[in-house]
Amino acid sequence: MKISEVKSVLKELNTIAFQLPDNTLVPNHFHVTEVGKITKHFIDCGGTVRKEEVVNFQLWNADDYDHRLHPEKLLNIIELSEKTLGIEDLEIEVEYQAETIGKFGLDFNGTNFLLTSKQTDCLAKDNCGIPEPALKTIPVTNNNSSCTPGGGCC
Repeated sequence: MKISEVKSVLKELNTIAFQLPDNTLVPNHFHVTEVGKITKHFIDCGGTVRKEEVVNFQLWNADDYDHRLHPEKLLNIIELSEKTLGIEDLEIEVEYQAETIGKFGLDFNGTNFLLTSKQTDCLAKDNCGIPEPALKTIPVTNNNSSCTPGGGCC
C-alpha cells in the first residue's frame, strides 16, 4: 500500500486495527512510534547497485491501555511527516515487535490493515546461475470449440 492509499482509508475509518499474517490483531492499545522514510542503497550479489525507498511505520505495544490511536491522529502524524521529511507517495513497510523486529508489507481488507509477510529474494538470479521458475503448461486435450469447467481446455 502506498501512503496516499492509507491516508484515503484513514479518512473513512472510526477505529484502526492491524491484523498479523496469522490473523491475530495487534493489541488495540498500540502506538505508531515512528513514521519515516527509509532509503536502502545497496549492491546485489550480481554487482548491480540499487536504491529502494519506503515509508516506515513502527508499531509498538505500550502498557498504556487507556489510549487508542484514532484515525485522525495517525493521519495528522503522516501529514506532518510528509511535510517535515519530504516523504513522497511511497510503499509502506511496517515494523512490529515479535521475537525480533519483524518487517511487513501493508494491505487493507475493508476493515483492518493487514500486515503482510515479506520474503527475501535474489535480485540477480541470471548472474548467479539460478534458473527462473518455468511456467507450468497444461496441454489442451479438448478439441471442442466450447470450453466447460473441468473440460481440460483451459
